[in-house]
Amino acid sequence: MTIAEPEVTYPAHLEADVVLRNGRTLRIRPVRVDDHEQMRAFFSTLSPETLHARFFAVCTADQALIYAPSQVDYVHEFGVVGEVGDRIVAVAHYYSSPQHPRIAEVAFAIADDQQGFGIGTLLLEKLAIAARMNHIERFEAEVLDENARMLDVFLQSGYVVTRNTDRGTTHVSFAIEPTANSVAFAAGRAQNAAHQSMKAVFEPRSIAVVGAGRKPGQLGHEIVSNLRRSGFTGDLYVVNPSATEIEGVRAYPSLRDIEGVVDLAIIVVPAAEVEHVIDDCVEKSVRGAVVITAGFGETGPAGREAERLLLDKVRAAGMRMVGPNCMGIINTDPAIRMHGTFAAVYPPAGNVAMSSQSGALGVAILDYARSLNIGFSTFLSVGNKADVSGNDLIQYWAEDPRTDVILLYLESFGNPRKFAEIARRVGKTKPIVLVKSGRSASGARAAASHTGALASSDAIVADLLRQAGVIRTDTLEELFDVASLLANQPLPRGRRVGILTNAGGPGILAADACEARGLTLPPLAESTVTKLRSFLPAAASVGNPVDMIASASPEHYKKSLEALLADPSIDNVLVIYIPVVPTQAPDVAAAIRETATRAAGKTILATFMSAHGVPPSLEPVPAFPFPERAVGALARAVGYAEWRRRPEEEAAELNLDALALRSIVNSALERGGGWLDPNEIEQLLRASGIETAGGEFVSDGEQAFEAAVRIGKPVALKAIGPKLLHKSDRGGVKLSLKNECEAQEAFLEMKTLLGDDMEAAFVQPMVTGGVEVMLGATNDPSFGHVLAFGAGGTLVEVLADVAFRIHPLTPNDAEDMINELRCAKMLAGVRGAPPSDVPALRQAIMRLSALISICPEIQELDINPLKVLEKGAIALDARVRVERLVPAPPSRRIAY
Repeated sequence: MTIAEPEVTYPAHLEADVVLRNGRTLRIRPVRVDDHEQMRAFFSTLSPETLHARFFAVCTADQALIYAPSQVDYVHEFGVVGEVGDRIVAVAHYYSSPQHPRIAEVAFAIADDQQGFGIGTLLLEKLAIAARMNHIERFEAEVLDENARMLDVFLQSGYVVTRNTDRGTTHVSFAIEPTANSVAFAAGRAQNAAHQSMKAVFEPRSIAVVGAGRKPGQLGHEIVSNLRRSGFTGDLYVVNPSATEIEGVRAYPSLRDIEGVVDLAIIVVPAAEVEHVIDDCVEKSVRGAVVITAGFGETGPAGREAERLLLDKVRAAGMRMVGPNCMGIINTDPAIRMHGTFAAVYPPAGNVAMSSQSGALGVAILDYARSLNIGFSTFLSVGNKADVSGNDLIQYWAEDPRTDVILLYLESFGNPRKFAEIARRVGKTKPIVLVKSGRSASGARAAASHTGALASSDAIVADLLRQAGVIRTDTLEELFDVASLLANQPLPRGRRVGILTNAGGPGILAADACEARGLTLPPLAESTVTKLRSFLPAAASVGNPVDMIASASPEHYKKSLEALLADPSIDNVLVIYIPVVPTQAPDVAAAIRETATRAAGKTILATFMSAHGVPPSLEPVPAFPFPERAVGALARAVGYAEWRRRPEEEAAELNLDALALRSIVNSALERGGGWLDPNEIEQLLRASGIETAGGEFVSDGEQAFEAAVRIGKPVALKAIGPKLLHKSDRGGVKLSLKNECEAQEAFLEMKTLLGDDMEAAFVQPMVTGGVEVMLGATNDPSFGHVLAFGAGGTLVEVLADVAFRIHPLTPNDAEDMINELRCAKMLAGVRGAPPSDVPALRQAIMRLSALISICPEIQELDINPLKVLEKGAIALDARVRVERLVPAPPSRRIAY
């Protein structure tokens, strides 16, 4: 078919800021006509070698612009530039020909001083995104043999590259559809870049505290004092123009006066002076800054503008900035020993890393964690997150060998889509535990679609975290409960729990908590029961829970725990101790700890119900004051372990008609976008492979009569009109019309009721049986495209039985969405009804995700109801709104 091409419009949605391996920010965007002079200047600065590598000849800037122009049509010709500050440092193009419209040739030019930082790979990925949107399927390039860096860009892209060499030139060719390798390689490069860019912040060899006060109690003074007390291993400088020394450290008038190299500046000056200090950092080539000072984005418009100016300066200089309005940073690595905060508490070293968005809360967190003996590898307060955000930190910690567990306290997401992508990848090797404040719903956003109305922010957040494998807790107490377990024990092998106690009541409480949390208490093996009876008192209960009674000795605990750990039906053991004889507590704790060292990969946790706390001899077995808290931590760890072990099912080939889909959407965009008409929706669903009931469009009663005759009885009649988005509420739906006369009468009644709001109607065959569900998608301003699946029909918003996932979906996502709903039981068949075709439903969900990938201009989409039958799933009604893509508001940089 002939595809309807959109009018030439600058694709602003492809603009992005990314962090390079050297910490600098690269702005990638499509070329514009007004780039001509800047591109001329760029080409004029290239060395003869670089010009020859790009154009196969040394040429002038004007000649280069002939082959790499600033004016393109953004379809058959496409160009992108990379900017550092106001300077263009890279240009890349693709060109397709009318003879081979699905193949494009690509070429790149990178400034000599910017080569080796991954810019070529970034531009290749951006060109591939643009090309796929324009139905180009393959890239080709000619590369001189001596241009090894450019050849590596292609070979290390993750695409399947074929190459042929002839007379000093290598021809490369590859399909640009994303592969598992290309996605993994891109993610790995981004993660490594984030790790490298954050080293100046977490691993500085020298620190300057700017604004260090002379008096104890002042924030800057306390930071200097903490750095000295922690034994910071690098060079320490202080800046205070009114002092000669602080805490025994020589004071300098300004950063510029320091003779040595400064890796990290901790800034504690009044807000009005911060910009000047950042200028000094740029002049001094400081690579990282921690801005403790408040008075920026959190204060209002003027503060946000001041914060933006700081951000522009650090991005242009390639610095990483923590804050402003933060508490500081800690690294307990013996090779660094950096306590760069004003908090009095320096935590013990450990394998837990944490970020807190709240500085004041961070002080309390450090104190509480120390009371629990939770050790940190690193701790950071991000404050306003102007530059460094949780996404950067997760990627740094993913490659930090001293970090095994990641904790986050968040008040807001900077880039939630990127967070989900990063967390899902990192969570496969390191657990991420999160508590997020601000959970109360501000109310459903005003939206014309059911999906938009149901998609409250916290509902999306909850499902986003579930999709990404993040462990969400409701309180900080629960956060540290889970952290204590994960930091000290292997991941649970399963849901089966054995309970060992010296008191019946706590054992029963633990059993009840296990059942409530979806954990099971299996009967013990006969051999385990026999072994327990051989040494426990006759009054002891040797079921599950095992109640050793109050007289249980440390030796009883040791032998009983050994027996439970040896039982093949037990995955985890909860040991409960009530100090009947308080003097025995240390010995009982030691017995548990000693036995735990031989647990052979099983998870052990304890409850010591004592006012005297937990004996130190129990460490590192995690201990909790009450069994319910222990079970809560275990249940969350079990859920995470199951998510982590679950293999990712490979998506089946869906074969959507991309050309037809783009033609429908492009036609709608050319008339200004908005809601598609019913005929367009019918075509869109069919091209997506989503089955519809079919039917006929009619404009009067006589046509309704004739359509009903052709379709056969019974039929449904649905009003059509741009103002009839919720037809049922307006009386615009008539079902089970028994014959053609009833269809004609229904049309006339509907027209009388709705007047000019009803422009036409759609006559459909009645589809009986099955389960009504709803599929939807909405383009959320914060989360991007969010897909929804829920109970369908007219009560969809009343029931609110719905699951959300961030696009794109995996087969596991689709399966989870179905299983999470209360109405999932209906799909299995209830009260004699046959089971519904769940595989067909799963495929419909995946087809909707694929549709969004091909047509990201879809802003809202509802299929309600979708009837899931014994065989197949049929869309009975739908509405779709499309709009041109617009650039996202400025957000966090994407590390690369």
